[in-house]
Formats: sequence, structure tokens, C-alpha cells
Amino acid sequence: MARVVIVGGGPGGYESALVAAQLGAEVVVVDSDGVGGSAVLTDCVPSKTLIATAEVMTDLSEAGELGIDVDAPRVDLARVNARVKALALAQSADIASRLAREGVTVVAGRGRLDGPSRVVATLADGTETTYDADAVLVATGATPRVLPTAQPDGERILTWEQVYDLTELPEHVIVVGSGVTGAEFASAYQSLGIPVTLVSSRDRVLPGEDQDAAQVLEDVLTRRGMTVLARSRMQSVSRAGDVVTVTLVDGREVTGSHCILALGSVPNTEGLGLEAAGVALDDGGFVTVDRVSRTSAPGVYAAGDCTGVLMLASVAAMQGRIAMAHVLGDAVQPLDLGVVASNVFTSPEIATVGVTQQQVDAGEVLAEVVVQPLATNARAKMQGIVDGFVKLFVAPGSRSLLGGVVVGPRASELIHPVALAVTERLTADQLAQTFTVYPSISGSIAEAARRLHRA
Repeated sequence: MARVVIVGGGPGGYESALVAAQLGAEVVVVDSDGVGGSAVLTDCVPSKTLIATAEVMTDLSEAGELGIDVDAPRVDLARVNARVKALALAQSADIASRLAREGVTVVAGRGRLDGPSRVVATLADGTETTYDADAVLVATGATPRVLPTAQPDGERILTWEQVYDLTELPEHVIVVGSGVTGAEFASAYQSLGIPVTLVSSRDRVLPGEDQDAAQVLEDVLTRRGMTVLARSRMQSVSRAGDVVTVTLVDGREVTGSHCILALGSVPNTEGLGLEAAGVALDDGGFVTVDRVSRTSAPGVYAAGDCTGVLMLASVAAMQGRIAMAHVLGDAVQPLDLGVVASNVFTSPEIATVGVTQQQVDAGEVLAEVVVQPLATNARAKMQGIVDGFVKLFVAPGSRSLLGGVVVGPRASELIHPVALAVTERLTADQLAQTFTVYPSISGSIAEAARRLHRA
């Protein structure tokens, strides 16, 4: 029986543990932060639970168009955050129970490599336990990036992991960073009825996403009252009593009651003995891996945010599954980032898969593009949806789907048929000829595909 030792209990760790156990290995997970990792305890699950409350508030604020009069709803942030933390702990417990049922040993301690085939676990009482391994998987994740001039205090200057201790609604939130995390929190807190200023060093919100989609989101956010400061780089963040001041490089100052720092992530790779074990790191400290999650050290694999490949829980989990399949002799399909579906949980949501508009515009990919506005969709009209679209990219010759973008409510659910089409290389006609319910928002996906038909 092969022994696999996994350092880190997040999606990359626990999903790989389940696969390894299924394939008959003896599995040990050494985890210091709680099963589920930051994805479950401080990041994905908490933030999307908060956003679920924000979505209800958005629906209530727009209910008048549907003929419903709603007196001003009030958010009890203490209750909201209590629910957020309770759900995160419950999800962590569910995962731990599943691991136990599958025979996985979970060790609560900090793991480090002692060479490529040995892991040392340091427990809370300082004692150490050593585990020899036929294969080691490193899945230690990442943490929020902070700057010397913008240090969180856990009370009014916060990372995105610290916001769930707030018990009262902030008077004015300043979000620094307009990437996915910054945009999600800015959108959520605005929906909760809090004035928000979003500080963006780039020309627009979500500079890494589809430009048309990002423009729709920015238009919606500003229409709802958000202040978006484009091309405004943060110099420092300071606090004086109940007032937080964000000073910009050009000398301007923005004041509010709270500031959320969304400045990216740094990998948790220090002090793990990686380089001594022969594991190569890049200049940013991320573990270098190939498409089957192998590192430069024989028998050592890595998965998740510590690799910097694509910081999504779904990618971390897939990297971990692929690693275990590879090391334990199961069928392996190398990681293909071209078929990864992702979503920005703003209001409206932005979901993407495959080829991007940027690649098409740059001439890197030849594709025909069609955009179908949701405003023409019958179901969207019934629900009062006026913002959003479906965009599809198709290969000129084969007519196969290369990618897509969906902007609108529950885009995270609507992207699945497009992702399926991209993964299975379906043609636009095949997608168009698949029945959709009428009326439905998904009907716009088929309608966009029909517009790509060639006689």
C-alpha cells in the first residue's frame, strides 16, 4: 500500500486525499488551519454566503418594478456574519467527516518537508511526528497580500479574511483593489446599503476580465451609487480613531469608516523546507508545477493557490485529483486551463470559459463573436433584468465553440452549458439545436448560437 502525505487541508489537499484513498493509498493530511482551508473557512464559502445576503437585498431594492412595495429592509450585520462563520465551520466539519469515513488520517499541525519523501508535522504542543511517504503533495494555499504602508488592524483596516468579525454596518467602506476580490466585496457591501468607494489603479473595474462584461458591471455599480476611482493608485492607509484615510499617489485623500484591502495574494511556501527538498519556486515564491502537478523534486507534487496556476478552488481540487491519479497509476488527463469555467460573484455576475475577447482582439485566436443582450429575453423582462448579455466565440472553420461569457444574475449557473460545449468541442449548431425551456434565461445561449449558424 502506497503512503501519500498531504501538507494542507484546502480543496487541493482534501480532494486529493479522497482520490488517493479511493485508489487504495494510505493517506495522511497534515493541516494547521482547519480542514477546508481558506476556501472554506475564510474565503470562498464565507464571501459567497455574505454575497447571498447581498443578493436578497438587491432583489428587494428592485422589487418595485415587479409591483411589490417593500419598506426599507434593514441588515443586521452581526447576524449575517454569525451565519457566515457558522456555515463555514459546518462545511469544514462535513469535509472532515467525509475524510474520516474514507479512512484518511488528519493531523492537526504544521507540516514541513524533510527531503522529498518525508514530512515532519509540528503539533500544537511543540512535539513532532515524522511521516515517510511514497508521494508528497503540497497544498498550503496563499494569504492576503499586505503592504508596509497599508497594515490591517483587524478593526477598521481589514483584509478580506477579517471582515466577518464586524458586528455593525460600516458608515462608508473604501475598497482598495478592483480585481475579482475587490469587486465582489464592493458590490456586496453596496447591496447591503453601505456607501462604497472603489479605488482602482487601472482604467476600469476587473481589468483581467472581459472588457464588455466589466463595463456592464461598472455601469451598474455607478448607477447604484458607488464611487469608482479609476487610475488611482493607493499610497498608504492610516487610521485616526473611527476615520480611515486612504492616501493616493497623486496626493488625494479618501476618508471612510472602514477600508478593505484587496491587493492580491502571496503563497504560503516559506518555512516548508521546499527548496532544500529540491522543489523549485518562481520569483514570487509560488511552487513551479507541470500539467500533472509535478514539482521539480521526484515524488513531490503541488496543487492550489501555492502554485499560482489559477487561483480558483475548482482548479486546486483538479490539480490535486490529477496529482493522485498520476502518482497512483490511474488514468490521467493533464490540466487544461482552456476549459476552466470561472465566475465573479458581483451583481450582476460575470462567468467566463475558454477563449477571451482579449485573445481575439490581439490576433492570438481566430474567432467569430456574437453578443446576445439579455434585455431581449422574455424571462429577463419578466424578472426585471435589464443588464447583461451572452457572448460566444466560435472557430471560423469547424464552427466549434471556443469560449463564452455570460453576464447576469446566476451567471455562475448559466455558464455550464457553454463550458460543456467548449470542453466537448461542440459546434454552434449543436448548441443551438439543443432544446431550452421557454421562457428561460438559458434560452439566450441557444439564441446566440443560432446567430452563429452558416447556411
